[in-house]
Amino acid sequence: MQIQDRTEGLHQAAECPLRVVYADGEKNGEGENKEYRTLIREHFLDVVVNEVKVFRLVCTATDLPCLVLGRLLTEGLIERAEDVESLSLCESGCVARVFLKEKPLLKELEKREPTCCTGNRILTGKAEAVNLKKLPEADWREEWIFTMAEAFGRDSGLHKRTGGTHSCYLGIEGRCVYSSEDIGRHNALDKCIGYMLQEGFPREKCMLFTTGRVPTDMVEKVIAAGVPVLISKAVPTENAVLLAGEYGLNLICRAWPDRFEIYRDNR
Repeated sequence: MQIQDRTEGLHQAAECPLRVVYADGEKNGEGENKEYRTLIREHFLDVVVNEVKVFRLVCTATDLPCLVLGRLLTEGLIERAEDVESLSLCESGCVARVFLKEKPLLKELEKREPTCCTGNRILTGKAEAVNLKKLPEADWREEWIFTMAEAFGRDSGLHKRTGGTHSCYLGIEGRCVYSSEDIGRHNALDKCIGYMLQEGFPREKCMLFTTGRVPTDMVEKVIAAGVPVLISKAVPTENAVLLAGEYGLNLICRAWPDRFEIYRDNR
């Protein structure tokens, strides 16, 4: 797989300072009622696959190749990194062009991601539904969950400065190997999945920690990626728990450095 990323310097455009005014005459340390706040920027990315526009993503302009790879995998357009012949991003990061070795059968969809908060749109998708497969049995240990939760507790750069992002962490047997941030939790998850794919990590040994709530579409992404353990500091829906049980996903939520709740244990 050949990746050409010409978005050098675009990461700095992910945030911007803005002057705000305090209400009710509140003052800052210098006696002024104005202060600069760092805000997150929305970035718009069109993903074109074999010359067909497939996705329009509203995201944060970081780790865009990983975002595209993860999205291709979780939407069933690829199964492995080797399915991608090339991936290139223009300098503005507004268009990602992907060429696959085999041309998938596509159809127009024009739908929004069900529980996405950023307005991601799927313009074209596979003609047949994504075929989810039962996950293999995988081991996990309490100390691995606590280690991942502690890594989350240290906070991440963009969130620390803006308070406006979701985070996702990729772990292997409790060791955090990569973290991502995005205004959308689906995008942050896809970035971790894309990094896993790009680096060739064994999926059956991986675990994902998300800061967002866990509805069925988040569970579907993790199952489609072949990752057997999903952890969240938030809560799942009833449907997500049932889906996790059906496909053998270990689902752990309300995870903090000193406690967590097990919703599905498929060890």
